[in-house]
Amino acid sequence: MATINMEELSVASIRKLIGTASSIGDNLLLFDDLSKMPWPESPRRMRCILLALCLKGKAQYSVDTEEHMVKAGDVIIINEGTVVDNYMFSHDFNGIAILMAYDFFSDVIKGIHELSSLFLFSRLHPVFSLTKEEQFAIQAYFRAIKFRVDDTEHHFRVDVVRSLIMTMIYDISNAIYRLQQMSDRRQTRAEAIFAQFIKLVEENFRKERRVGWYGEQLCITPKYLSETVKAVSRRTPNEWIDNYVILEARVLLKNSTMSIKQISQHLNFPNQSFLGKFFKEHVGMSPSEYRKS
Repeated sequence: MATINMEELSVASIRKLIGTASSIGDNLLLFDDLSKMPWPESPRRMRCILLALCLKGKAQYSVDTEEHMVKAGDVIIINEGTVVDNYMFSHDFNGIAILMAYDFFSDVIKGIHELSSLFLFSRLHPVFSLTKEEQFAIQAYFRAIKFRVDDTEHHFRVDVVRSLIMTMIYDISNAIYRLQQMSDRRQTRAEAIFAQFIKLVEENFRKERRVGWYGEQLCITPKYLSETVKAVSRRTPNEWIDNYVILEARVLLKNSTMSIKQISQHLNFPNQSFLGKFFKEHVGMSPSEYRKS
C-alpha cells in the first residue's frame, strides 16, 4: 500500500497521481484493487466520500483521531470533511473501493429515504461487517458500476452509474437496518436531535431556511441546535439546509421545464436574483449556466 505526499484526499488529487483509471472526471473513481490506492504520508482531510469493502487481510487507520480496525467482509465508509491518518495494512490486504466527490454523492442520495438514519449510522459505525450474501451483492454492484463507467460511448453512462450506486446504497442500508435491529445501543440525545432535525429539513427546506425556526420546532435554542448538529455531523444546520436547497435547485434545473423564476418561487426565494446569487455561491455558476452544462 503506497503512501504519497498529497495535500488532500480527493478524486481529483488521486486521479492526478495514478493516471488512467475507471473514473468519471473528478466526480467518481473506482479501485478494483484497493492495495493500489495511494494514501497521504501525514494527516489529511477527506475531500470526497470513500465506500470500500475489504476482501482480504486486515487494516488499521484513524478518522478524526479515532482508530478503526478492518477485516475481510467489512464495509468502510469515510465521510467528506473528516481527517484520516495512521494507516497500517497487512501484506495481503485487498478490497474494492468507490470514491465520490461530495456533489456527485449528494446527487446520488437525493432520492434515498431515511437519509438521516443512514448518515448517522455511517458516522457512528464507519466500519461494519456484512454477511456473505451482502458481500457478494456489493461485489456484483461494483462490477456492474465499473463496466458502465468504462463504457465511455454509452450516452446515458453517468445517469446509469448514479442509479446503480443508489441501488447499491439501498442494499447497504438494508444491512445497516439489520445491524440496527440487532444492536442494543441506545441513541444519544444529540443523535436523536440530529435525526429529528434532518427529518424536519427534508420536509420543510423549500419554505423554511431559518435555524431558529427549526430550533422552535424542536423546543431548543438555535445555539444548542447548532452545537448539537455540528458535534454529530461536523456540518452546521445552515450547511445542511443549504445542501438540500441546492440539491433541489439542481434537480429542477436539469429535470424540469420550470423557469428559473418559477424555481425561485418554488424554493421561497424573494426573487430570481436572490436564487442566482445563492446558487452561484454554492455551485460556482449561475442557474442558467448550470442548466446548459
